[in-house]
Amino acid sequence: MNRTVLSVALLAAFTAAACSPKTAEAEADAGAAPMPVAEASDPAPADAAAPAVEQKDVVDTAIGSPDHTTLVSAVQAAGLVDTLKGAGPFTVFAPTNAAFEALPAGTVDTLLKPESKADLTAVLTYHVVPGMVDAATLTQQIQASGGTATLKTVQGGELKAQVVDGGVTLTDAKGNTVKVTTADLKASNGVIHVVDKVLMP
Repeated sequence: MNRTVLSVALLAAFTAAACSPKTAEAEADAGAAPMPVAEASDPAPADAAAPAVEQKDVVDTAIGSPDHTTLVSAVQAAGLVDTLKGAGPFTVFAPTNAAFEALPAGTVDTLLKPESKADLTAVLTYHVVPGMVDAATLTQQIQASGGTATLKTVQGGELKAQVVDGGVTLTDAKGNTVKVTTADLKASNGVIHVVDKVLMP
């Protein structure tokens, strides 16, 4: 397969998740503003134009999603709210509530204790990659790296990204594989990709 065909195939595989009905629902849950559509009529006077809707940062986008309440609680407990509200940009791989619930019994409760703040911070920052790594960028990285892209996280560890069975997966330091279920939830200071499991450093 030549490089052009491979690049197109990888991009299609990653963005398929973002274009699915679940993506639209997730974007609505996350409070993503719809893209304005140009009208064919005469332009409205400047003073009659509707004010622009301010785009939310990655934290407020997560707060607006009912599927990420555990993640938000963890970010607050770790004292990372101000950091993730910074200029960034950040790429956040966001586990759902169900992903946290799938961890061994007692794991989340233990991580949320004050004495576990360092461990919780390590887990959360392992889900954050510096820079804006949207679907197209990650697809290009996977293709350019021969099928496996290495992402350096804020925590210092690495994630391996691949295309498997038509979807993008991430493999963590412990060998666990998670799937990107919704891609490219844009925020004012980065982008969020929803994942179905919690990544472990």
